[in-house]
Amino acid sequence: MQGVTMTESRGSVPSSSQAPSSARGKIIVALVFAAALGAFFYFDLGRFLSLDALKENRDNLLAFTGTHYGAAVGLFIATYILQTAFSLPGGAIMTLAGGFLFGAVLGTVFVNVGATTGATLAFLAARYLLRDWVEKKFGDRLGPIQAGFAKNAFSYLMTLRLIPAFPFFLVNLVSGLTRVTLGTYMLATAIGIIPGSFVYAYAGRQLGTINSLKEIASPQVLLAFTLLGLLALLPALYKKFFPAKT
Repeated sequence: MQGVTMTESRGSVPSSSQAPSSARGKIIVALVFAAALGAFFYFDLGRFLSLDALKENRDNLLAFTGTHYGAAVGLFIATYILQTAFSLPGGAIMTLAGGFLFGAVLGTVFVNVGATTGATLAFLAARYLLRDWVEKKFGDRLGPIQAGFAKNAFSYLMTLRLIPAFPFFLVNLVSGLTRVTLGTYMLATAIGIIPGSFVYAYAGRQLGTINSLKEIASPQVLLAFTLLGLLALLPALYKKFFPAKT
């Protein structure tokens, strides 16, 4: 930035004491992520996030929710935040459970709160703490996404959220490497996940009739999401082909 004094410039360079502190912070966060992932797979916690497990425990879950509604909502949102922040599998099952326990509308709202918060934590971790790891892991996929964000961050992120071809966790991490603002990221995420969340939450109301998640994500539903995602790109395409005249 222009007008920065020599003292301020020197102050912007991390000191020798700050660098080890930053490195320790990254190591601690990496260990927390590794511990969470290790515990998830070591204790096979994924077995609780399956369609069969949800059906087997439906009566107990309904009873607990009916007796302790506030606690059930809090636990559901907290679990969804952790699942999303640590990029653990089971998002679809969690959304089904939300619809089953709280109804399609409230289930979608609670899912949105949990998913958006968890995605924001993953975004911040990638931006401030895991940048080196993410670039090394997914560097070959960053080029097109970076170009899209440079043109129209909100529209591009909406498209990534709507089209099922892009893994949710990968968008969270890669977005942290772009210059999109936190507010834009959170707004686009919260809006972009509404259609998919509602579809699964609504399906959760008919839990007993569902035998596979593929029955929910039918080709027609996937096509509809894809079209919505392409629709979100229209502002960016308009700017590209019809640039503002100066």
